[in-house]
Amino acid sequence: MSQAPPPRSEEELVRRARALAGWTVGEIAGAHGVALPADTTRAKGLVGQLAERALGASAGSLDEPDFVALGIELKTLPVRPDGRPKESTFVCSIRLADLPDTDFEDSLVWKKLRRVLFVPVEADPALALPARRFGAPLLWSPSSEERAVLQADYERVATLVLRGEVEQLTGHLGTYLQVRPKAADSRARRRAPDADDGFIWTGPRGFYLRTRFTARILAGLR
Repeated sequence: MSQAPPPRSEEELVRRARALAGWTVGEIAGAHGVALPADTTRAKGLVGQLAERALGASAGSLDEPDFVALGIELKTLPVRPDGRPKESTFVCSIRLADLPDTDFEDSLVWKKLRRVLFVPVEADPALALPARRFGAPLLWSPSSEERAVLQADYERVATLVLRGEVEQLTGHLGTYLQVRPKAADSRARRRAPDADDGFIWTGPRGFYLRTRFTARILAGLR
């Protein structure tokens, strides 16, 4: 399976992403020697992986933005026929044991969101996966107002974890960032602080961007 070399500049990355627009998932998969599964329910994450190959993402499994040298994260956005995002967007897993001692500026969530390349992809269920097309990309950084809201959402979560109230973390919290379960195996467990300076075992969680926020970004509402 082939992969493009890492882009040398932000401008080169944007050119590649614009060139990707209009191509189908099947065409990009064929160009990079990737076989698409017959059962699309098993294709979770595949479109994002194809975009990484086509654009030259280099982070792999590292806790770094996808384009390490450029400090840019890649997020493919499944969109409905009207252009609205179909689902919330995963940002990163939450390290519950470390969260209370990690300031927002030093957090993985901020490292991932300082500079993001959003690549929309058709997600109309009437379209077979190979026929879905990539859309026009958007290179984004949060405004000062957006950063303040993201930080407030993060600190609210960190405060609850610090108090040992990890089970209070629900998808209802947060204006732009929300917390959702993040585990392929429902039996997976992570350590988190409890109210008595000990710890409890709880399910893994991740930070996600709400769909109404990514919809604002795509619409250019700043």
